[in-house]
Amino acid sequence: MIPIVCSPALPATFWRAVQRGVRGRCPRCGEAPLFRKWLKSQERCAHCGQDWSHHRADDFPAYIAMLLTGHLLAPVMIALTLDLDLSPAVILALLLPTAVAMMLAMLGPAKGAVIAAQWWHGLHGFTRERAALAPQSPSQ
Repeated sequence: MIPIVCSPALPATFWRAVQRGVRGRCPRCGEAPLFRKWLKSQERCAHCGQDWSHHRADDFPAYIAMLLTGHLLAPVMIALTLDLDLSPAVILALLLPTAVAMMLAMLGPAKGAVIAAQWWHGLHGFTRERAALAPQSPSQ
């Protein structure tokens, strides 16, 4: 099936493109899904026709997920060890599944954000595109 190529509403800012990627939508048009499986990106956007095969997210999304998980769970680990009288086994039983669940939940959004950043900056074969800005009137 040949994708329908249309003139997309390009994101106005880098953060808008990243927000689309985090939600798992095409960073370019925001309409079609970015992923066809859990972490497998589409070859092309079904709405705007953007080729996503150029991205090289590699291990960076996993590093982002690990960094966020560690920073979010560090205060919880400190609170569990200092404030509550729990054995190390109970603390481990609470934190390990929580950490794994957080990591797995963050991988998709992190990968979408990395792909969006690569597209926005024109890296790895992507064409650097920007939304057309409205002409500014001279101040009087």
